[in-house]
Order: sequence, then C-alpha cells, then structure tokens
Amino acid sequence: MGWNLFFWLIICFPTNIALLASTFYQVLILYDLEADYINPFDASSRINYFILPEFIGQGLLCVVCLFTGHWFMFLLNVPITCYHAILYVKREHLIDVTEVFRVLNAEKKLRIAKLALYLIVLIVTVFRPRRR
Repeated sequence: MGWNLFFWLIICFPTNIALLASTFYQVLILYDLEADYINPFDASSRINYFILPEFIGQGLLCVVCLFTGHWFMFLLNVPITCYHAILYVKREHLIDVTEVFRVLNAEKKLRIAKLALYLIVLIVTVFRPRRR
C-alpha cells in the first residue's frame, strides 16, 4: 500500500500537473503570438525552453508506469511518448523562429490535443479505481 500511495502522490500527480501546466503555457504563448501580443523570437524561445523538460518528464512517467505495473496508465502515456521520441529523432521538436507563423495553426492544434490527453491522464490519476 505504501509504494502505491508514493507512486500516485509523489510521482504521478505532480508530473501530470507539470506537464499540463507546461502545455497550457505553450498554448497561451501561441495564442499571444497569433494576436500579435508577442514577437516570434520571444514566443519560440519561451516555448522551446519547455520542450525538452516536457519530453523527459513524459518519458520518465511512461517508464515508471511500465516498471511499477500500472498498465492502464502506461498505455495512456505510450502514444504521446512515442510521438515525442519521433519528433526528437527527426529533430523537429523545436519551433523555428523563421517558420513560426507558417506552422502556427498546426502547433496550436497539436498542443491542444496534448493538453486534452494530459487532462485525461490527470483525471484518471485522480479518480483511478482503487485496488483491494
């Protein structure tokens, strides 16, 4: 019982909150860029600052779920982790300053989809069925 509580309260919940907050901040920056409240250099540098920590956090959460035997949480996290790995290997994970307006709509849609997935994972984390 102690390890399971440690996993959910100390590892899974704060990691999910951090991923959700990071992605929400990136969406806000993209909307500010679209409304011309921020310049492209500042927007891309602010978003790129959070990309690698998000990828690492998501990957670690997926690996921890795998090794602790939380299969449902692992299966929820695998698609986004694989997508992050593919982006990193192709070197398409950072937003380019010169191309930011060309990919703005696609990046907004991608981050909103990630935000929805992180929200689903957070809801499952909070309201998960209890093992007895």
